[in-house]
Amino acid sequence: MERKLMLGNEAVARGAWEAGCRVAVAYPGTPSTEILEAMARDYREVNPQWSPNEKVALEVVAGASVAGARAMAAMKHVGLNVAADPLFTFS
Repeated sequence: MERKLMLGNEAVARGAWEAGCRVAVAYPGTPSTEILEAMARDYREVNPQWSPNEKVALEVVAGASVAGARAMAAMKHVGLNVAADPLFTFS
């Protein structure tokens, strides 16, 4: 197994990839910018997408999940307020 020193956001991207993530969606802003950039740069199997807001990002990954893909949404902690409605509905 390859050993590599990573920043935390790179490690989040690596963990998602190792778990089989194939769709990653985020709204720009730290930490989600670094996570999605690492996904796009290092893991070609993943389809990274920018979203117009956190709510749409969560809806995209929910749809991908329902279709059978492992998916991840990345956002700032305050972005969860924007995504609260679909989060409560899908959970």
